[in-house]
Amino acid sequence: MTELFGLDGRTAVVTGGSRGIGRMIAGGLLDAGCRVIVSARKVDQLAAAAEDLSALGPCEAVQADLSTPEGCQALAGEVARRWESLDILVNNAGASWGARLDEFPVDGWNKVMDTNVRGPFFLTQKLLDLLRAAARPEAPARVINVASVDGLKVPDMETYSYSTSKAGIIHLTRHLAKRLAREHITVNAIAPGPFDSKMMAFILDDPDARAELAAMVPLGRIGQPDDMAGAAVYLASRAGSYLTGATVAVGGGIGFAD
Repeated sequence: MTELFGLDGRTAVVTGGSRGIGRMIAGGLLDAGCRVIVSARKVDQLAAAAEDLSALGPCEAVQADLSTPEGCQALAGEVARRWESLDILVNNAGASWGARLDEFPVDGWNKVMDTNVRGPFFLTQKLLDLLRAAARPEAPARVINVASVDGLKVPDMETYSYSTSKAGIIHLTRHLAKRLAREHITVNAIAPGPFDSKMMAFILDDPDARAELAAMVPLGRIGQPDDMAGAAVYLASRAGSYLTGATVAVGGGIGFAD
């Protein structure tokens, strides 16, 4: 099983890695043997997270704002300065916005689309040379995009740009997978359901709301760090090397409960 799921010596970049889903994924990759660079916008939170994660394995921090092409280029340049190749890219950095339909602002649309769709595309583009350097027929390089179950179903909340962006990243995953398969780079997505994260805190920090949401999940609970780490390690390891263009829903069945 170690041969199937082990990642000893592999290199990985996890964006939005200072908290929530990104931190869960970074922890799982480190535990499986990866060297990891985590990025985020806020330096203090990023430094603290990297220090904590270093207890699991070699973890470095690089500050980056991936909502701009310049930020994507800067992160890619820093990764290239440190490493000659990149085995795994996890595009996790994300944003959300909620507002009533009649009042939804342009800023709320642009911020979310820039971070959730444009950012992953251009960071992948800027890191292609490093991914190509790592890619081999028997051991493909990996791109893992973090989507959401809200990209698979219509959500109840008025988060129009968020759900649209996540549906977009799911289709972008398929498009890139088709293009990059010939270069031995797989591209897959994870669509999380409810997990403890800043984005979900407004619901999950309220005990009654948390219990109500958990009751809506067919498996009856909120996702745990190992649930997310396990999915990411599968997609990054030999076990997932024949999978590309797929979206793995990790939400206890909530994406299909409607």
